[in-house]
Amino acid sequence: MRMKDIEVDSKGNINLNTKEIPNPCVVVISKNTAKMIELPPFADTTIKTHQGKVVRVKWNEGEDF
Repeated sequence: MRMKDIEVDSKGNINLNTKEIPNPCVVVISKNTAKMIELPPFADTTIKTHQGKVVRVKWNEGEDF
């Protein structure tokens, strides 16, 4: 699975060390949950929401010719 859970403490804070994070990436926060998603080299990444909550992250990958 591409999405990695990020620990959220009891106060709702997240702590990230940018030197340990893969580049490029996206952090998505929804429903008191945080996940990090590494972006592929060539792709369209779509984050789908419903009623103000993230329900799906979708990749449409390709390759340069």
